[in-house]
Amino acid sequence: MPTHLLDTSVFCQPLRPRPLPSVVRRWERLGDGNLATSVLVEAEVQYGIHLKGSRKLAEAYRTLLRGRLPALPVDLEVADAYAGLKAQLHQRGRPVPDLDLLIAATAQVHGLVVATLNPRHFLGLEGVSVEDWSGV
Repeated sequence: MPTHLLDTSVFCQPLRPRPLPSVVRRWERLGDGNLATSVLVEAEVQYGIHLKGSRKLAEAYRTLLRGRLPALPVDLEVADAYAGLKAQLHQRGRPVPDLDLLIAATAQVHGLVVATLNPRHFLGLEGVSVEDWSGV
């Protein structure tokens, strides 16, 4: 049963020439069985690969990441949670990218901790737990 939802900044680390040691250690400590991601994260990673046009990177994705973790969908429950989070932030005058809000809503609905290198995108969101994997 997963405990953490990896955002794009963490999920893509195995594809980097030098993954952040803090991410590697935390991922190994938790193990794949405690991790999930979102279909949106998968889409963002695949977009980056398409943009670069690198066959080597595409092969690394297929080998290292594709299908490795459950990719949770955006469904009506996530859509409802997203709407609530977006309204909260709008009232506070604090914009957050929509994909990050959808990832946060997915974590909220499934009771997962968002694992990220960009905690500022997720901090202060009601009902969303965040863990900074940058090692700072």
